[in-house]
Amino acid sequence: MSETSNANSFSIDGQRIPFTPGQTILQAALAAGVYIPHLCHHPELKPHGSCKLCTVIVNGRNGSACTQMAMPGIEVENNSPTLNDRRRVLLQMLFVEGNHFCPGCEKSGNCQLQALAYDLEMLAPHFRHAYPVRPIDTTHPDVWLDLNRCIMCELCVRASRDIDGKNVFALAGRGVDSHIVVNSPSGRLGDSALSIDDAAVHVCPVGAIMVKRVGYAVPIGERQFDEQPISRQVDYLATRHIPIVPVAATEER
Repeated sequence: MSETSNANSFSIDGQRIPFTPGQTILQAALAAGVYIPHLCHHPELKPHGSCKLCTVIVNGRNGSACTQMAMPGIEVENNSPTLNDRRRVLLQMLFVEGNHFCPGCEKSGNCQLQALAYDLEMLAPHFRHAYPVRPIDTTHPDVWLDLNRCIMCELCVRASRDIDGKNVFALAGRGVDSHIVVNSPSGRLGDSALSIDDAAVHVCPVGAIMVKRVGYAVPIGERQFDEQPISRQVDYLATRHIPIVPVAATEER
């Protein structure tokens, strides 16, 4: 390996990873075909670092792979029993703090939270379910909002602000009281500027924001994460676009 390539590379679990200056560890890893679990990252949005599932050990210290910049010569630990145990606990906490019922969810098979739980072999919730009382907003003609499934990754907030230029969604409250709110006079989705073609509608990794009338257009068993585990779909995760699957509201209301 030349000095130039050495200067623009680092290692993940002993594997040499090339990078372009300005890339994060996660961006470089995905570009090289190396999977690092994550939920709040999307290649078309700025790094955020909220879910912490992408936490790796960089030169002996914990760091979020989606926000920490790739640097020459750093040594990154990613796929280890210790880190995967921590990720499994984070997933368990996400499942019990909301109301996630995968067998009856329209997002099943396309849900990154579900796919990560399968991939990391999360076999039980471990913690007591909180069963919070959260609203469902069906006031929009084409889109509905189910906060029971929200994991507060803020992808919809960032997509609405940075891509759509609308600021339809925001995060309010603190700690266990944190929740997504809708920027409209009534606080309802139907009174907002949201459109079915907005990036914010199609970026949700779970089933919190769903397009109406297309929930089972693709049968369960034939969806994104049904045939292959999420950890084997690195190319998809690295290059996906918003909207992932464009949907047109062509049916009569």
